[in-house]
Amino acid sequence: MLSPPPPGPQAKKTFDDAQALLKRIIDNKLFTANGVFGLFPANSNGDDVLVYNDEQRTEPACTFFGLRQQEEKDSNKPYMAIGDFVAPKGSGVADYVGAFAVTCGLGIEKLEQEFEADHDDYGSIMAKALADRLAEAFAEYLHHEVRRVHWGYAPQEALSAEEMLRVKYRGIRPAPGYPSQPDHTEKLSLWKLLNVEEKTGIKLTESLAMWPAASVSGLYFGSTHSQYFAVGRVDKDQVQDYAARKHIPLAEAERNLSSILAYTPTNE
Repeated sequence: MLSPPPPGPQAKKTFDDAQALLKRIIDNKLFTANGVFGLFPANSNGDDVLVYNDEQRTEPACTFFGLRQQEEKDSNKPYMAIGDFVAPKGSGVADYVGAFAVTCGLGIEKLEQEFEADHDDYGSIMAKALADRLAEAFAEYLHHEVRRVHWGYAPQEALSAEEMLRVKYRGIRPAPGYPSQPDHTEKLSLWKLLNVEEKTGIKLTESLAMWPAASVSGLYFGSTHSQYFAVGRVDKDQVQDYAARKHIPLAEAERNLSSILAYTPTNE
């Protein structure tokens, strides 16, 4: 197998510049990293995940609503929803899920203003890119600690950095607004469940984007069967069912899921 060519001079310069800026950020403590996570009793109800505040499991503190893959497959693989990764309500199995939100973007505005005052777009872009990477690294580290210590279902886990990047560990951390949970409004339940803004300073904008942008949030599933998947396109029958479960008008559900609709909504 041929070895990849060595990086060119421009790539090396970019890498060196990033390392120098990263050292400056660390030495001067320019960024603040904040995070919060919680582990909660949970069971599934069909495609949805019911999250409870205590082991009595009487009334859910919140529900994370799932969507099931609907597009026809060429294989015999199952059509998945996030509810598949939690033991069903009434099964007698006391299952759990986790939730988290982390950021490494607090403090970036001051650094960006400094670069902008010097008309240094390159430096500003580099700072944003580093903040994003640091937030992802924080999310990966926290998930590692949850698996090994806090939830503790993989106490002997000893993976290399490469193996972690290739998701060789047990469990997943899907995020609202992404392929497994394409509805961004699910972040509202996550923010309320963890009191995210008060605990971390991470806010949700009107469009439900996270601010600072260098932030990561999502759920933790620990099942051996859990895996990342994309819901894909969904038809009106499922969207109608989803709207009924969330107790919202169909038109609102269609707006929230506009990027994955397999049909054109009407104004009826």
